[in-house]
Amino acid sequence: MKKTASFPVFLVLLVVALCGCTPDDPTEGDFEIEYLYGKWCQEDTRIYYKYNEDGTGVTWDESDDIYEDEAQAFTWEVDGSEMIHIHLTETGTAQVPKYYIITFLSFDQLDYYDAYVTSKKYRFYKLKDEVE
Repeated sequence: MKKTASFPVFLVLLVVALCGCTPDDPTEGDFEIEYLYGKWCQEDTRIYYKYNEDGTGVTWDESDDIYEDEAQAFTWEVDGSEMIHIHLTETGTAQVPKYYIITFLSFDQLDYYDAYVTSKKYRFYKLKDEVE
């Protein structure tokens, strides 16, 4: 009788213990921002981003026959897991903000998604000559 009476108590304690064990939210991490510096290529594309230490950068798409010397300039900022790109138009009169959530950042891989269209996920790999 004692075995069957203690089983519900054990089950309740197990449920309470497991409820307290939630995985860390990958979008709330502090990332080593220095890993971001350098040139990145989007997975399975010819789209490139280059992040400079001073918060500036450029992006280009070689499949559209656009190369780094013709790249679109942007400024960037990271706060926790939130990243913003502010793209500068060719005339320099307009700024177009784009918001992303970083989910993973290492010295050679960057993953993030569009903050407004969360189904838009992006993976980038740092170019080999940029990896220390």
